[in-house]
Amino acid sequence: MTDGRERKPSPLAVVISGPSGVGKDTLLERMYEAGSGYHFTITATTRERRPDEQEGVNHYFVSRDRFMEMVDGEELLEWAQVYGNYYGVPKQQVRNALAAGKHVLIRVDIQGARRLRSLLPEALFIFIAPPSTSSLRARLEARGVNSEEDMAARLRAAADEVGEASKFDHVIVNEDEKLDEAVCKVQNVIVGESLRQPPRVVSI
Repeated sequence: MTDGRERKPSPLAVVISGPSGVGKDTLLERMYEAGSGYHFTITATTRERRPDEQEGVNHYFVSRDRFMEMVDGEELLEWAQVYGNYYGVPKQQVRNALAAGKHVLIRVDIQGARRLRSLLPEALFIFIAPPSTSSLRARLEARGVNSEEDMAARLRAAADEVGEASKFDHVIVNEDEKLDEAVCKVQNVIVGESLRQPPRVVSI
């Protein structure tokens, strides 16, 4: 029985993860285009910028020296080395967005999700899964930026990473040619979890 008052959504820290090539960036870009009002964290990385990427939109592209300065200055919520490059989530933008009452979407690889699970136990963890290994390979090939050796390494890692899906709060399959359906599922999960009682309270 309720007291008749409408529940006010609580701002969430939402961790989006899954294997390389599963479509995490594309999914978040579609959510951004829809004008959802979420705060999308921008990850700092030492990897080279791809032709279709923009500085300060897809990532902050920094040198290794600058990245290590951020690590030493404790500017990053979490960081990891993935396929030879460093990635990290700056803390301040997450703090500011939560304080403003916005849901914060944090896109990380599986290593990053493991670390965030211990640092932010009240965050909402969503695993984006591929419909099949063959689909994942096709998506990696479509990028046109990964060598055969690199793709083989990513597919081997993906087999282990999919096994971690059970550790997440929700698993959403990003079916081929059904991106909008996956986006809708992610949004519905966030809406439902934001109304949960007691609320998830994240401290950073």
